[in-house]
This record gives sequence, structure tokens and C-alpha cells, in this order.
Amino acid sequence: MAVKTLRLIRDTIKTSARSQMVDVTAQVAECLRQNSVLTGFVNVFVPHTTAGITIQENADPDVQHDLLAKLAVLVPHKESFYRHAEGNSDSHLKASMMGSSVTVQVEDGRLQLGKWQGIYLMEFDGPREREVWIRVVDLGNANTD
Repeated sequence: MAVKTLRLIRDTIKTSARSQMVDVTAQVAECLRQNSVLTGFVNVFVPHTTAGITIQENADPDVQHDLLAKLAVLVPHKESFYRHAEGNSDSHLKASMMGSSVTVQVEDGRLQLGKWQGIYLMEFDGPREREVWIRVVDLGNANTD
């Protein structure tokens, strides 16, 4: 089995709100196309402490609204016990809850996401310019059975 780790692709995403979900699925899929990967996996990483990455429904925008609204209730912007001087402790907490990376399998050149799934950058301290790092691992003609 030939395993080839392709170059790391760094994409910049501009966010427009303090809390926001940005669908990056198309950018990840484009990396697969550009590198002609048929079988393997892709890792999507966000190198920030106040932003995260997640896989979530991409069919109904109300899901994004509901998720962000619930996170705002669970982790309010201001709390009397927050000590962090920058005033964004809630952003750090939410980013930790979401995580900083996701890994998706690739088969027949396509992301193996469920019917309603998409990959999202989760902004919690915007608006900002964020980086999304995409690393594709090509397993070549590996037998995955």
C-alpha cells in the first residue's frame, strides 16, 4: 500500500460576526479534486483558540442558528468569575467544546459525509480572518475492505 501525505493547504476565511458557522466543505472537496485523491482521508484543522471546527447539518440554516443560540445560553459572553483580560473567555470555552479538527474518509474521490453533513468553521470571537489547514492523505489504490 502506497501512502502519500500531500502538501498542507492553508485557506483563509473571513468571518463577519462574533459567533458564526462557515461551511468549508466545498474548499475541502476542492483540495481532493486538485490533488486527484481517490482513496484516503482528509484532516481539517483550525489553529486558533477561539474558533473550532465541526461536522454538522448543512441542509437547514436553522440548525446553525439553534446551535449558536444554545451555545450562547450554555456559555454566556459575560460571567462574574471570568478572569481572562481580553473578555473572550466564552470564546475559548466554546472552541474547546467544538474541537480544533475533524477527519473525514475519502472514497472514489469524494468526502464520505452523510447526506446532510457539512464541515464548518465555528467562529466565536469574530469578525476575524481565520486559517483553515487542510491535509490530505492519499492511500493510492489501497484495499480498504
